[in-house]
Amino acid sequence: MLKKKDKYVVAVVGATGAVGHEMIAVLEERNFPIEKLKLFASERSEGKVLNFHNKGITVEILTENVFEGIDIALFSAGAERSLHFAPVAARAGCIVVDNSSAWRMDPGVPLVVPEVNPLDLKWHNGIIANPNCSTIQMVVALKPIHDAAKIKRVVVTTFQSVSGTGRKAMEELLHQTADILNFKDVKPTVYPHQIAFNCLPHIDKFMDNGYTKEEIKMVNETKKIMGDNSIKVTATTVRVPVFRGHSESINIETAKKLSPDDVRAILAKAPGVIVYDAPEKNVYPLQTVCAGRDEVYVGRIREDDTIENGINIWIAADNLRKGAATNAVQIAEKLIEMVK
Repeated sequence: MLKKKDKYVVAVVGATGAVGHEMIAVLEERNFPIEKLKLFASERSEGKVLNFHNKGITVEILTENVFEGIDIALFSAGAERSLHFAPVAARAGCIVVDNSSAWRMDPGVPLVVPEVNPLDLKWHNGIIANPNCSTIQMVVALKPIHDAAKIKRVVVTTFQSVSGTGRKAMEELLHQTADILNFKDVKPTVYPHQIAFNCLPHIDKFMDNGYTKEEIKMVNETKKIMGDNSIKVTATTVRVPVFRGHSESINIETAKKLSPDDVRAILAKAPGVIVYDAPEKNVYPLQTVCAGRDEVYVGRIREDDTIENGINIWIAADNLRKGAATNAVQIAEKLIEMVK
């Protein structure tokens, strides 16, 4: 159990990955109360030195013996490592905020977006799950609408950047783009098809029902985070040739009628949301606008007149920040805030 302190010993597990780097940056930017920061990764990253508050911190190998004395560990090392090491860390008295898919649907593990369900942090047993990046930004926008008018159904199509896959995918997009512009052949390695100048309606593995795991994650995680299994969700997730930031087209059916102006007014007051909606001036959410920001941008707010109570919105957010690192750090901040 976390004890009240002025400063905490914090670890980042998977520190050399794209999200790990972002976690370190966000901890620094938000001036998280850190007594000591420890960085862990696999053997191939041992000895690397990463910067934190103008000090070099050496990356150590992740083993079962490293968690003693650590208060909070932010994990971004993949599901397999999280399944193995998160319980080890929890037994050592460390609270784990895990960014992988390993614990998200475990009924004994809270799945938290601080703007949506912070009170779920009260029942953790040492492990807290960080939701999928595309789910996080969606529920930040959905929760205030649900509170005002009860959402019955959501149809979402995502446009997800390659950084959601990791550094190798970002390098693949860069190299493929250069090759195509230089009239060279493209050889996909990370994705099954060329990603440069292309869109792939395929994120994660396909399931027997024709949906991908990413799409099923959005369905199940949304219900768990919102605390309402009656919300119907259907998703199509698409990988697009963008380096950073995810966009989503969301169609919402509510029980109570809301006008577009109602939705704008509701979202303007919502935590973590920026209403960015002046299409007559070409103002609408873009990946280039939200990059490096922690808020979810919402625009193209308009009525769907094909159903009785329908609203369309378009949202964008930085998947490495609010979709991963920032949300994890915000969870840690809430934990500290809740300590008596």
